[in-house]
Amino acid sequence: WRTRARARFFLAHRGVAAGLGRGARASAREMARDVALALALLVASAGVAHGMATDLSQVLRVAVEAGRASSATVRAKLGAEVLKTKASRGDLLTAVDSEVQTIIEQHVARAFPTHAFLGEESVPAGAKASSDAIAAALSVSASDWLWICDPIDGTTNFVQSLPLVGISIGVARRRDDADRSWELACGVIVDPFRDEVFSALVGQGATLNEQPIRVGDEPLADAVVATGFAPNEASLRPMMRGLQAVGGRARTVRMLGSAAIMLAWVGCGRLSAYFEADLNAWDTAAGALIVREAGGRVTALDGSPHTIATRPLLASNAAAHAELQHVLETANVLGLDDVV
Repeated sequence: WRTRARARFFLAHRGVAAGLGRGARASAREMARDVALALALLVASAGVAHGMATDLSQVLRVAVEAGRASSATVRAKLGAEVLKTKASRGDLLTAVDSEVQTIIEQHVARAFPTHAFLGEESVPAGAKASSDAIAAALSVSASDWLWICDPIDGTTNFVQSLPLVGISIGVARRRDDADRSWELACGVIVDPFRDEVFSALVGQGATLNEQPIRVGDEPLADAVVATGFAPNEASLRPMMRGLQAVGGRARTVRMLGSAAIMLAWVGCGRLSAYFEADLNAWDTAAGALIVREAGGRVTALDGSPHTIATRPLLASNAAAHAELQHVLETANVLGLDDVV
């Protein structure tokens, strides 16, 4: 509003200033400059007000600010009590999950009031509900931008006072093509306990605390592979088959309890790969982009292209990807008949 007010002031008073004459040392050149500046300011402010193309760097800035702003709450309330279980006894909810989501959503709404927002805590529990929610958001959204957020990825760790959680903020935008399809454009994962901010913009690489990061280059035999412990038996069965199959081929396997952190660590080379059979869009939107922009590969478990709605995911340093995917497929970890 200050920009528009300044522009209108210039335009409203240009006649008065022009009539001051030599006594006021107002030259025609100076007035022309002021009028030109005023017009430029009005055009620029009108463009912002009416929703010209959103600047990706501005999206990244707001995502980082929102993640950092909510980090203090996560740190202060580590070990919060469980309010209730959701889809299973291993799927937990605390008051802090909703509190952090509100902080993030308010940052987004202030900066981009026309952008759509999908947060985990706004969606009923269960794989079907989450799949339906992302499908609906992508198909009926009136906005060209969709923020996909998991306020605390690793709630069980959080409840147990294990400081290994991620704040995951992914941003998708519509492509300017005939289908108006969606792409992941920005990803931010904040580790509030290590003061680490992983981020990526599509086509611009990935960073950790603003320093470029790259995936590792070790083959599967030397790989440290991460996976998850699914909260329901149906999706746990293929995960156990994968654990057994990969355990004999990789250097070791780790379970860290946060998809966002595991994806971020693949992106910076701390982990070689990460796979899981049944993930939600808010678990992976930010991390999938970070891994890709850091030089890694992200696919579905069967090797098909990853999309925002993909649930069975494999992310790796690229060097180990083909062999690891083959090992998982041979062990029937795809197991889509097992996944709810």
